[in-house]
Amino acid sequence: MAGHSKWANIKHKKERADVKKGKVFSRMAKEIISAVKLGGADPKANPRLRLALLKAREANVPNDIIDRNIKKASSADQADYTEVAYELYGHGGVGLIVEAMTDNKNRLASDMRIATNKRGGTIASPGAVAFNFDRKGMLEIGKDQGSEDDLFIIASEAGAEEFETVDDIYIVTTDPSELYSVKESFSEKHIKVKEAYLEMIPKSFVEVDEEISKANEALIAWLEELDDVDEVYHNMQFKE
Repeated sequence: MAGHSKWANIKHKKERADVKKGKVFSRMAKEIISAVKLGGADPKANPRLRLALLKAREANVPNDIIDRNIKKASSADQADYTEVAYELYGHGGVGLIVEAMTDNKNRLASDMRIATNKRGGTIASPGAVAFNFDRKGMLEIGKDQGSEDDLFIIASEAGAEEFETVDDIYIVTTDPSELYSVKESFSEKHIKVKEAYLEMIPKSFVEVDEEISKANEALIAWLEELDDVDEVYHNMQFKE
């Protein structure tokens, strides 16, 4: 359970925590609506809705927002949402993956073209960037929850892939399908998990100087402001 540090990619999103929280609520609402559209409003008979509700509660989405979106989804007037991923080349050859959920693909396509026109970069063909990323489950646990050795053992026995210490937290990496089962293993031992989420982890990074870094940050910030966009992943690493 060892590997290169993922903090360079993850830290970028930490700096926009408030924006991310709003995006998470929006994403959860879309997933609930999409699940209800596909399989009905009864979680017992709709596995996709059960998962969406679990994720929403893990993200601390208030119950009234959850209930409101279930009712909204039951309306014939409510549009459905589709998951869309765009792959981009940023400045200096940096790869970007933009994950979105939209009820209007044409609007999203237009927004993506405007973003690259305004902030640079080019839209790549499917697979051109994604091959360099792996989707992983990530758990963050504060160091106050136990010793590194004890938590490492729990993570290993639960089937986690990697365990590392970064600043004041432990980061546990899992297969995406094992994220919540590994989290449950910690919960059963009364260990509080600060965050549990899915992440696209680069297999290799592109080192950039300050000028290129700022140009890519401006592009990423623009993309993150788009209503349909939920996450922007990159493989940029600032030269030490």
